[in-house]
Amino acid sequence: MTRLTRADLEALPSYVPGRSPADLARELGLPEAIKLASNEVPYGPLPGVVEAVTEAASGVHRYPDMGVVALRAALAERYEVAPERIATGCGSVALCEHLARATCLPGDEILYSWRSFEAYPIIAATTGAASVRVPNDAGHGHDLRAMAAAVTDRTRMILVCNPNNPTGTSIRRADLDRFLDAVPDDVLVVLDEAYREFVTDPEVPDGLRVYGDRPNVVVLRTLSKAWGLAGLRVGFLVAQPEVAAAVRKVVTPFSTSAVAQAAALAALQQQDEVQRRCTLVIAERDRLGEAVRKLGIDVPDSQANFIWLPLGDRSAGFGAACESRGVIVRPFVGDGVRVTVGTPAENDAFLAAAEAAL
Repeated sequence: MTRLTRADLEALPSYVPGRSPADLARELGLPEAIKLASNEVPYGPLPGVVEAVTEAASGVHRYPDMGVVALRAALAERYEVAPERIATGCGSVALCEHLARATCLPGDEILYSWRSFEAYPIIAATTGAASVRVPNDAGHGHDLRAMAAAVTDRTRMILVCNPNNPTGTSIRRADLDRFLDAVPDDVLVVLDEAYREFVTDPEVPDGLRVYGDRPNVVVLRTLSKAWGLAGLRVGFLVAQPEVAAAVRKVVTPFSTSAVAQAAALAALQQQDEVQRRCTLVIAERDRLGEAVRKLGIDVPDSQANFIWLPLGDRSAGFGAACESRGVIVRPFVGDGVRVTVGTPAENDAFLAAAEAAL
């Protein structure tokens, strides 16, 4: 049979989305199932978003503004950066892919900690770059010393997920300062801060404020998590103007839809409500982590909207046991289980399932 696609993709794992709660509920004969697998915020769209989407939908027969001018201006004002330093895309993961396309040629290297965001190896492989994975340290976080030592003259981009998905661990400023000082100026360091709004540790730096002016640093953010737009896919990056311009060149044309732009503009008007919701999530995150520790699991401190259960070989079985009780979590076979923070009632249901499973 004639091969029509790349042979190397056969060895590439597919991105695994969270399972449908409707499907699980139907399978188990339950009225509903609880999904704590995709790091979504459980409180619904922010005020004004549905109305903005409805209004924008009347114009979907027209192309959106490809320059995303209004949204970039709003983001520039919100985060106090120049608009020319901003690029938007279909979620921060798409922008990560565009950065790889803008920096790497076949044979170049993309360096990242592992385990980290499961899209990173997919992005590297489809770009033609080589993945360099540096194992997490004993605390399930980035081993920055080992990462710095792994940089070679082929390294073009380093991905630093802070807080780290799926472990929730974070890097403090002094450690990140040393790491960035050790990285050559011609290597792009991408600080993936998708969960920044949930950070409470004052020692974990805001990449935009602390490192935004470094020429070789790019900061990724998303409106999918705290801002509640997971279904509309809006992410943005802040970089030096020439880097942002290069990314805008390779972004798929019109990839930020008119509906997504309208929703994002409405969401950005709701900073106080976002903060209120994040406060609720943080309180439940801390409660959930402490409760699971009492079950005998060494849960690392999380600065995201999820917790990590380092269950190793028990991960798949634990995930299946939770599903049998109508609670969907995200097992990473052989490593651990990520559990999204839900509402208090959803978290209680998970804790009951976890106690039975363990």
